[in-house]
Amino acid sequence: MRLTEFWARMSEQFGETYAQSVAKDYVISSLGDRTVHKALADGEDAKVVWRAVVETFNVADRLR
Repeated sequence: MRLTEFWARMSEQFGETYAQSVAKDYVISSLGDRTVHKALADGEDAKVVWRAVVETFNVADRLR
C-alpha cells in the first residue's frame, strides 16, 4: 500500500481533519504503543499501519 492510498483511506474513514488528529494523537498498542505518525516515521509499512487502524477502529468494510 502506498502512502497516498493510506492517507486517502484515513481521510475517507475519519474525515480529513480528524484523520490527522487520530494519526498524531492516538497511541495504538499493536504498533508498539506508537501513533500512526510515529510508526510511519519509523519506517513501518503503510499496510501494517492500516491493518492496525482497522483493528483499533470500526473501519467501514469497503475500506478494509
